[in-house]
Amino acid sequence: MFNIVDKINEFFKEMLIDVIKENLSGMLLDINDKVSTIATEVGKTPSAWNSEVFSFIKSISENVILPIAALIITAILCIELIQTVMNKNNMHEVDTFDFFKYVIKMWIAVYLVSHAFDFAMAVFDLAQHLIGQAAGVINVSANVNPGDIEAMVETLKEESIGKLIVISLETGLVKMIIQGISILITIILYGRMIEIYIYTSICAIPFSTMGNKEWGSIGVNYIKGLFSLGLQGLLLLICVGIYAVLVKNLNIADIHKSIFELLGYTLILGISMMKSGSIAKSILNAH
Repeated sequence: MFNIVDKINEFFKEMLIDVIKENLSGMLLDINDKVSTIATEVGKTPSAWNSEVFSFIKSISENVILPIAALIITAILCIELIQTVMNKNNMHEVDTFDFFKYVIKMWIAVYLVSHAFDFAMAVFDLAQHLIGQAAGVINVSANVNPGDIEAMVETLKEESIGKLIVISLETGLVKMIIQGISILITIILYGRMIEIYIYTSICAIPFSTMGNKEWGSIGVNYIKGLFSLGLQGLLLLICVGIYAVLVKNLNIADIHKSIFELLGYTLILGISMMKSGSIAKSILNAH
């Protein structure tokens, strides 16, 4: 009779330990993949992230936005010419050098607008280079292996069924929360890239305003915004690097402490990634 009871207890204990092991695998072993995926995604340029979307955005920029920018720059150059003439007392105090400066300014303005998309892409090429350099310094591997999980599970074999039920519920809950945060992180990464595509698609318009003192602040602030989006990628990589170091130092001997530490670290990662965009803009004073 007692033998049967022991067999039943052993069966339920093994079943609960398997559930806990699966939950731990979902939390810990997937961390390496998630961390490396984030590091890879932030290092991609707009053209490398999705070539079809990139071609679509480039087509919009060249065929729809560029003609509008041409109208804006034409109006600005006409205003500049009128102001130049009026400032010279209606051509009575003509200085040839002033018109030479106007022609040079006009050429630079037209060149900037016609190559605005290339300049915008150059910002993210630079950002990719910085992220690539940083990736060689920052440890972006959480370094969690199956042996760590086996060590955590080994300590549970002597626990009672009641405690194993509690631990399985804890690990299941934490796993669900971490998976939810993982979805949020994916949304942040995709949202950043979509923001980059939208931002660069209209680059010709703010570039067309840079030749005028009154309107030039639009173009300057736009360029700050471009650089802040590039800088955000580096900040995301730094967040991931900090997260990987914290996870690597988890105390696997205490399963209760380790899973809730992991939950806390993942929450911090999600919050810091959400704030990375505003941090980058505040650093570059972009509005």
